[in-house]
Amino acid sequence: MTFPFKLSLNTSTLFPYKLGVEEQIAVAAEAGYAGIELWVRDIDAYLEAGGKLPELRRRIEDAGINVVNAIAFWTWADSDEAARRQGFELAKRELELLAELNCTAAAAPPFGSVASVSLEDMAEQFAKLTELSRGIGVEPYLEFWGRASKLNCLNDAVYVAKQSGVKDAKLLLDPFHMYTGGSDFEGISLLKGDQIGIVHVNDYPSEPARAVIADNHRVFPGDGIAPSALIAQQLHRSGYDGYLSLELFIDDFNGRSALDIAKHGLEKVKAAYSVTSAG
Repeated sequence: MTFPFKLSLNTSTLFPYKLGVEEQIAVAAEAGYAGIELWVRDIDAYLEAGGKLPELRRRIEDAGINVVNAIAFWTWADSDEAARRQGFELAKRELELLAELNCTAAAAPPFGSVASVSLEDMAEQFAKLTELSRGIGVEPYLEFWGRASKLNCLNDAVYVAKQSGVKDAKLLLDPFHMYTGGSDFEGISLLKGDQIGIVHVNDYPSEPARAVIADNHRVFPGDGIAPSALIAQQLHRSGYDGYLSLELFIDDFNGRSALDIAKHGLEKVKAAYSVTSAG
């Protein structure tokens, strides 16, 4: 067995510890992750407390870790024109902030009111978002949410990316969202590695039922019913060798330290997503 991917930690996994962004970076680096996904809200909290972007960037560089993606919430595809405009204004501000930190990408999920938005209109707006993002030096990763009224499955995301006309558009994959949105996991086999920006990794139990399961029911890879081995095999066969980023929303780790949980998560990802040499 071999592990052909890179490891990242989405800082949602550390939310129960209420760590500042500097501490999140230190924990991820010490645990052995090569990458980290920061939440823009945590960067904002750091700045509001008097922190400075140049110093935070130095801390990231000194830690020897890469900010491989950021979690942001922009109403880029909202049905309301005013909300979309505000979403793009917020995106510009936050993308410029992320660029200062040498963050390479940002998630673009279907945040906001999108029930009445066609996938074609969503594709048009994603093209505009990509133009803005790439102009600043940050790549947007098109993300689908299983519970969203639109852009809730892999097929939708592939369609939006293609219809957008964006050259080398990249998707953000997540087993939990594939499960809750009813995506066919075999569909990953139809992707090429360069169509995938990053992969959030997690697992989920058989109960609660899919119709009611929530983010905080996510478990470590290998501890649930997700077809992690199949996903790993398909990603490897596609040529994807990028980051797998552990994204959990567990409320309480029963007294275990943040560093212990980060290390445990790293080992669980490696075990669940290793592949045979034949791929």
